[in-house]
Amino acid sequence: MADAAAEPEAEVEAKPKKPIGLIIGVAVGIIVLISGTVVGTLLLAKQTGFFAPPPNPDAMLEGEGGDGHGEKGADGHGAPAGDGHGDKKADAHGAPADAHGGGDKKGDGKDAGGPPKLNKKSPDSPRFEYTYFQLEREFLVNLSGSKKVMSVQIAIMTRYDERVVENIKKHEFALRSAIMDSMRMTTEADLSKPDFRRDLAKKVADVMNTMLEKYEDFGGVEEVNFTNFIVQ
Repeated sequence: MADAAAEPEAEVEAKPKKPIGLIIGVAVGIIVLISGTVVGTLLLAKQTGFFAPPPNPDAMLEGEGGDGHGEKGADGHGAPAGDGHGDKKADAHGAPADAHGGGDKKGDGKDAGGPPKLNKKSPDSPRFEYTYFQLEREFLVNLSGSKKVMSVQIAIMTRYDERVVENIKKHEFALRSAIMDSMRMTTEADLSKPDFRRDLAKKVADVMNTMLEKYEDFGGVEEVNFTNFIVQ
């Protein structure tokens, strides 16, 4: 009787083990299914580039040259920014530019708003033609604060066409007055300076160009030469 009573208890104790094992198996299966789904999703996203970083706008602009037409600092055709005619301080043949039309501001033998420069008629020489013109009457002035008199003869040089000379002849009276006013500022102390004559020639050229620009919007006097110079 005692054995018979013990058997049901053993069966009762063994039965609860079956649901626990089933639950564990189902849980493991669910975990495996979820893991497989996640791994598959990640692989698919990687292949489609879903996780790729967005393009950098700065990098795109650098690759396109900033304006979509070439390298930054270029004019849209791959050439460096600038005026397209070379150094602004020199013309196409190395002639210095100045503020009175005495140089080639565009680098093509023509000053802005002025006449073209004259090329020498020689295929072997790219230099410009020099034209000289001497004012007929001498300039006679008293030195500043002195009884001494300075007498000079002036000739100008230009590489522009005949209009420069025509303008000088046209406005000769105004030019003579302005030049003499400038020369009267000379003192006896100035005469002893090593570069006196060169400085005076530059001053006279500036005065002439200023007057010509006032009346004709263009100077063109590039050098002033003294063909006669007397102080007494």
